[in-house]
Amino acid sequence: MEFEVSYQLDDEQQFWDEIDDIVAARCQSHGLIDDALRSYFAFVSNYKGDYLHTEYDIARCSLKLLDSALFSAHKEYVRRQIIYSLLEEDSPDTLHLIVVLLLFDGRDNEITFEMMNEEGTFLRLVELIYERKDDDAGLHRMLLELLYEMSRIQRLRLQDLILIEDDFIQYLFQVIEGLSDDVNDPYHYPIIRVLLILNEQYMVSAHDPGPDQAPTTKVTNKVIKVLSARGTAFKTFGENIILLLNRESETSLQLLILKLLYLLFTTPSTYEYFYTNDLRVLVDVMIRNLLDLPLSAGPLRHTYLRVLYPLLAHTQLKHPPHYKKDELLRLLNMMTASGGLMEHHFGAVDETTKRLVGRCVCVPWLKKDDDDNHNHPEPGGDDEANEASVAARKLLDVEIPGGMASSLSVVEVTTQRERPGVLTGSRQREEDHDKRDGSAATRPQRSDDDDDGPPGQRLEAAGFPPTLQETSPFEVEGEA
Repeated sequence: MEFEVSYQLDDEQQFWDEIDDIVAARCQSHGLIDDALRSYFAFVSNYKGDYLHTEYDIARCSLKLLDSALFSAHKEYVRRQIIYSLLEEDSPDTLHLIVVLLLFDGRDNEITFEMMNEEGTFLRLVELIYERKDDDAGLHRMLLELLYEMSRIQRLRLQDLILIEDDFIQYLFQVIEGLSDDVNDPYHYPIIRVLLILNEQYMVSAHDPGPDQAPTTKVTNKVIKVLSARGTAFKTFGENIILLLNRESETSLQLLILKLLYLLFTTPSTYEYFYTNDLRVLVDVMIRNLLDLPLSAGPLRHTYLRVLYPLLAHTQLKHPPHYKKDELLRLLNMMTASGGLMEHHFGAVDETTKRLVGRCVCVPWLKKDDDDNHNHPEPGGDDEANEASVAARKLLDVEIPGGMASSLSVVEVTTQRERPGVLTGSRQREEDHDKRDGSAATRPQRSDDDDDGPPGQRLEAAGFPPTLQETSPFEVEGEA
């Protein structure tokens, strides 16, 4: 983008004042809009090293344009010009600003991400992430964020998925492995999310093809392909997605993780991708989450159960000593108990839950010695819970046709989605909240009509606090 702008600036305030003047231009033609945009990008790029020292500064600069009269009056045209700039620009400083502009605008207006998909920016982002990895680290992270955000709200073009190279997927895994000594490194979270969303896109293409996709068109899932061939070299990724599932509260991200886990546990070459200790941690996480999910989270609960079966049946967990056998059986029986405390906790048992729980209790090592357990109720429980548990065992003592169940599950797992930003409820958090407030008041949800507030608040809400970059869910206070 060649457009010379010459200014003599005395201080930082003058820099921000000049930006305000540029974006305040009243343009009556596309030519004038182009001139204003070229002036904006050239000016900011020229002084980026002097006045834009943090991600917060760059985000503030992008909001100057997005909140301007120039953008408000010509949104569609300006968006398209910025997208064209992404496709053509080579300067790292200008690219950084373009990427942040598209990221901020797309988070507020999904039409921006849809327009990017139509214009073929996906492969351009892949190219920039892979070939410009030695450029500014902040730019690289924003490229990863933008690729993830545009991919999670829509179906990617089939021709784009086909053209993703194995080397690109391996590169992402290698970056995570190279950072294995620092789980709080800001690269961990964006790269893991990109791999998760690419896996989902491959699953959608294979099991929920679009109307324009020929039935004979098959797309290889490159994420599973790489882990199948070189999984032993990329163990850190596996450790991190279990850690992420343990701490993630956004429903859509939990589903992304569960979808990948499902494929790993139903693909023979990746049955034993995880370390045994990590699988045990995963069992603990799944038991806790299944107990903690609110009644309204039925589809998410079903997805956990669809993953639980192959986890128990196919991985190293099938070998003695059998981890948490009693706890798993107790949980599964509770989930299908009718009446009393168990139904109050889990709600009325629907047919899908009954079928999925039935599949899990038919895992051979869970069924072993099951008859003995009928005659020995769990100590310490009340009579009502024990009676419900025994009844549930008898109800579920039915074989489930394995092939039919797997065929149904892969489609159900693939098509299960949730809007980005929706948080999964937690019984424990609700109980803690009630104890503090003495009431069952719920946290108010933000609506699309709510005022975004001052720019500073918008920046912090978007993940750019003044002194920190986006907080990773891997970071926990008090942990190294």
